[in-house]
Amino acid sequence: MSALSLSRPLAARLARRNIHYAWVVAAVTFLTMLVTAGAVGIPGVLIAPLEAEFGWTNGQISAAFAIRLVLFGLMGPFAAALMNRFGLRPVILASQLLIATGIFGAMAMTQLWQLTLLLGVVVGIGTGLTAMVLGATVVSRWFAARRGLVIGLLTASTATGQLVFLPVLAALTEAVGWRSALALSLVTLMLAAALVMALMRNRPSDLGLPPFGSATPVPEPPRQSLGAMLISPLTTLRDAVRVPMFWLLFGTFFVCGASTNGLVQTHFIALCGDYGMAAVTAAGMLAVIGVFDFFGTVGSGWLSDRYDSRWLLFWYYGLRGLSLVWLPFSDFSFYALSIFAVFYGLDWVATVPPTVKLTAEHFGERSNIVFGWVFTGHQLGAASAAWSAGATRTAYETYLPAFLTAGLLCLAAALVIALFIGSSGLRRRTTPGGARAAA
Repeated sequence: MSALSLSRPLAARLARRNIHYAWVVAAVTFLTMLVTAGAVGIPGVLIAPLEAEFGWTNGQISAAFAIRLVLFGLMGPFAAALMNRFGLRPVILASQLLIATGIFGAMAMTQLWQLTLLLGVVVGIGTGLTAMVLGATVVSRWFAARRGLVIGLLTASTATGQLVFLPVLAALTEAVGWRSALALSLVTLMLAAALVMALMRNRPSDLGLPPFGSATPVPEPPRQSLGAMLISPLTTLRDAVRVPMFWLLFGTFFVCGASTNGLVQTHFIALCGDYGMAAVTAAGMLAVIGVFDFFGTVGSGWLSDRYDSRWLLFWYYGLRGLSLVWLPFSDFSFYALSIFAVFYGLDWVATVPPTVKLTAEHFGERSNIVFGWVFTGHQLGAASAAWSAGATRTAYETYLPAFLTAGLLCLAAALVIALFIGSSGLRRRTTPGGARAAA
């Protein structure tokens, strides 16, 4: 049975129960982003085992993983264009195939360049195809209402998946070896791919439905030529960089990436190891952060439907910054790390729903591609932190400078948001490309 023939009767059965098929698409997207996030989070448990088996330094391993984070971000705008041209399902399946190829190949690697190629380049491109842009695209196409809540749920799947998978991966690595952790990721990727094949649809109009919360079906826009599709991210960037709001969102999201994926996700387990904590225990604390992140990010989506995004971001960056500045001076006891897990976890990626909302409000119909470029800033920040923290640890045998710098950057981002976003100098106007924007 084809995916289309399976989707139509399921949509009809759900409609009789007053359930929109958009929630099925959201659920499949949630699972896809969850297992992809597990692949993104693997480096958190690999640093120590790779150092021990191959003799590579923390800095060398971190540099390879930094490449993955850069590509993860740079692919975002082009992923949005590919989804616009080919649809959601083909892009998602291509992403999962690339990730699986990189992970499978890494199980046999013996050289540093192979780590860089497979878990750096291949997995970086693959995960970049289903980065935050996938969630933003699904929300913009399938939902006319509850957008903040849904983007909060989908964002939580990414961040929580990166953290919740870690205890299982760490336990497997410790008990069986790091290759077993890679094998588990392969299995979850195959399961998600099967659901995408069976249930994912590109637009509501494919099933003759309007978006959730709307009474009017939205026809599929004319398909771009391949050349126009390939150039659209660059033309959109050309217009966006002329708008100060773009640089504010890009810069603050750079700080977001530097203080989450790049630093804590990549180096927290190694940091705890410096204080004598077992990898499984440290990964468990990351899982606690992931649990609080889920509630914080979903709550942020709910709040972004109701309150000023500027002030939400001010509080998120401010609280995150304070927690990062405090952590290196704590005693790393269970009590101290629990306090950190609560405050930091609630803010882990709670920044995404208000950032997506601000991007949509100011850049109109091209907002998914603009958000792809904003997300590039996030991943450039993550890559910078992943590499610099590893280099700092190698050179000075401490992570203290990296965590203090990240905390201070978050506090600076909070002040920038409070002072500039939404101020009289940043009112909306029309961008050169015709989309409404803030200048």
